[in-house]
Formats: sequence, C-alpha cells, structure tokens
Amino acid sequence: MPFSARTLVRAMAFVAGTLALSASHAAEPKPDAAIRTKAIDATVVLDKKIKADAQLAADCLAEGKKWMNTSAADAAASLKEDPQSFKDKDRGRWEYQRDYAVHSIVGGRYVSIVRSDAADTHGAPHTNYTLDTILWDKAENKRISIRPFFAETADGGPTMKAIREALIASLKVEMEKSGENDTSFAEEHWFKDIEPRLLKIGAVTLAPSTEAGKSSGLTFHYPPYTVVLTGCVAFVPWKTLQPFLTPEGIRIFGGERPKSDEDDQQ
Repeated sequence: MPFSARTLVRAMAFVAGTLALSASHAAEPKPDAAIRTKAIDATVVLDKKIKADAQLAADCLAEGKKWMNTSAADAAASLKEDPQSFKDKDRGRWEYQRDYAVHSIVGGRYVSIVRSDAADTHGAPHTNYTLDTILWDKAENKRISIRPFFAETADGGPTMKAIREALIASLKVEMEKSGENDTSFAEEHWFKDIEPRLLKIGAVTLAPSTEAGKSSGLTFHYPPYTVVLTGCVAFVPWKTLQPFLTPEGIRIFGGERPKSDEDDQQ
C-alpha cells in the first residue's frame, strides 16, 4: 500500500490520541445526556452555540438520546452473549461518545453542525470514529440539505459533477499537505466511493467566510479510513459553484475562507 511513513504515523496518532475515550474523560465538558449500565458508558455533548437555541438543542438531544438507547440495547445483548469480555479490567464497559459542534452560522439563519461519534466496543484495537453533519434552518426550525442553494441537484447532474470534480481536486491537495504525494491508491480504492449524488458525496457544511454573514463555500468532512487514510476536511470555494446557484445561494455565498478555519480543520 503506497502510504508514506509520515502519513501512517499521523493516522496512528490521530486514532490513538484524538479519539481515545478513556484517557480524555476528565477534561470533557459535562454531558447533556448520559447512560451508564453494566454494559455501556455513553454520553452526548452539545456545544454552547447549540444550547443557545432551544429548538436546535432539543432536536440534537432527541437524536442523541435515541442513539444512546440503541447503543445501550446492543451493549446489553453483547453482555448477555459474552459476559466475560466485559470483565476485562482494561476494557470493561463499551464506551460511546457523541459530540455536536457548530462549524458555522451563515446569515444568522443557517447553522452547520459536525456530529462526531467515538466508540470502543472491544472489537478493534482502537476507538472507532464516524461523523456526519447537520444543516439547521433557524427560520424554519428544521434540518435541511444544501438543495435550496442550487438550481438543480440531480444525481449525476451538472451541479453534482462539478462539486465532485472540485472536491477530488481538494482532497488531492490535502493528501499532499499530509505528506502523501501518491494519490493513485486513493483514486483506485477510495475516491470511487465519492459519487456525484447528494447522499453519497460526503458530509457537508457551509464554510465560514471573511465576509460577515456569508459562506465561502462547502466543506466536506471525512473520518479516517474512508476517502483518505488520516481523515480530512476538503473545501470547495463558492466561485466554483456560482454557475449553479439559486438566488438564495447567491445571497449567502461570498468572500474567502478564513485561514483560521483552514487551520482548525486540519
């Protein structure tokens, strides 16, 4: 597999350090919901910006509690089937953590949230990590997609093809930044999973902008071992999207991506 030593070291550090649950519990904020049984220790944490909006907080918390309950049922079934595995002094309960964090608020209306999950279920030598994104419309008090910003978003249509092309180009740049200059493996095995379809192209947020109230484009979030070994955030500037925008899209996009956002997402 054509990965450089630097990339592999970065991947191992990312998984072993950033995603470790047990070692970091002391520094974590107080959870907004939690379940602790003989089989599982699960928490949900909302950031302050989410908790400042009662309806958004309620939506995220309801989803988080449902996720915890499902995870607790799975853990209870596993405990019943293999109780010995839960008696290991170094492992014990399954550990789950879900965090909801605001990435951007555009025009005082559109809130982009990154939802990250970390889980240790005794199955792998490291914590499993997944993520997704939520786009919340404060005016309508509901979750939406990026569809309202584009004139068409048909599967395999011109908009989605243009976004995918720009996205792949961004991913290659991110790989080079991480020290992995040979993208042939990713192109053969991982990039093919990025389809020009809204539901298959990746978890997306509106990127912040140097222009107040605007978004500088779309950011796509990928965890480790998906399209890039170490996980990354890819950026598609709004000017690439300009030919496909609706009036609402034209209204909310503008400016440049702040350097601080680029640094924070690395």
